[in-house]
Amino acid sequence: MKTPEQQFPNFDLTGKVALITGAARGLGRACALALAHAGADIELGLRDVNSGLDLEEEIRGMGRKVVRLQMDVSNLQQINDAVDLLSKKFGRIDILLNNVGVAPGNPAEEVTEADFDMTVNLNLKGSFFTAQAVGKQMIKQGFGRIINMSSQAGFIALDNESVYCMTKAGINHLTKNLASEWAKYNINVNAVAPTFIETPGTEPWLKDEAFRKSVVDRIPLGRIGKPMEVAGAVVFLASDSASLITGEIMLIDGGWTAK
Repeated sequence: MKTPEQQFPNFDLTGKVALITGAARGLGRACALALAHAGADIELGLRDVNSGLDLEEEIRGMGRKVVRLQMDVSNLQQINDAVDLLSKKFGRIDILLNNVGVAPGNPAEEVTEADFDMTVNLNLKGSFFTAQAVGKQMIKQGFGRIINMSSQAGFIALDNESVYCMTKAGINHLTKNLASEWAKYNINVNAVAPTFIETPGTEPWLKDEAFRKSVVDRIPLGRIGKPMEVAGAVVFLASDSASLITGEIMLIDGGWTAK
């Protein structure tokens, strides 16, 4: 029998069940596919349950179980109903990727109350109550991995994104608080914090060549990130190889914040 020192890193998620919110496109989609590729069965939390049909088919083609759920995280009833359904259907939720996030850009002096409330409700309130609902299930089962989607914006100032930056800084501290509270239940809580990534959400900004150049010039590696580069970190944090990591925010920013 191998001693602990002889156990090699293991990234296999076979037998695990993962819930991904905001799973229909962009980073959520990439992470859902990567977690399925690593062996996990997948629960797709969707703002519109009629979306994600192609994603469901692709995951099923990997031989994984997959279910689509109506789960608008701005609606607490939908969060709780979805988690209750999943707990009954699968018996457990091992991994949560809290992925939903919005970033309506405006100079601070022009931010409207509607934009402020929407950003805080989705990015912070939705993430908290999703973690709470899933966390209750994880506490019962004595195991869990929660990964919050933060951003480099939680560490630096981005012009015209004051509210978004504020919410991502809040996600960072929420991550540490949940990690501290829930460690006794064998629940690890971490976050990933990407730079600009090529997604449908960033396309309107990145297709502006001047803006794109200004971003690339800030990144020491000299390029925009790809969704699977974030998904790789999510798979790692969900795996047994990250069992001693909790309360951490992993920057995936090409070196932007190292400067």
